[in-house]
Amino acid sequence: MVIAELILGAATGFDLLLTGVSLAAGGVLGLIFGSAQVGLLASGVLAFVYYAFLRRWLRSKLAAQNQPTNVDAIVGRTGVVTARVAEHAAGQVKVDDEVWRAVLVSGAGGVREPGQTVKVESVDGVTLQVR
Repeated sequence: MVIAELILGAATGFDLLLTGVSLAAGGVLGLIFGSAQVGLLASGVLAFVYYAFLRRWLRSKLAAQNQPTNVDAIVGRTGVVTARVAEHAAGQVKVDDEVWRAVLVSGAGGVREPGQTVKVESVDGVTLQVR
């Protein structure tokens, strides 16, 4: 079972491994009590407990959170112009505590002077596209 788990990887959510552990634990209990029936019953109960109660909780703890980071987190935020920004002339915009190079998106029209607020539409390399 462990080999199958390694081949399938995280796609199974370690279900095969934990099922195997429950079966092995039941087998150990069967050996301790000297009864195959106790081992089978314990294996079944442990597997049931895992699938019925622990599986969903464990998957929620192991699942990756989809939280934007770095550049993705800045899209949609507002910033303050610190150096004049135009469509074809880059300026600077301060978003939170960071100063970024910025240009206006096509069709935004005009220029933005220092002190005005802008909204980040996208990021192109290290340049913010603002409106």
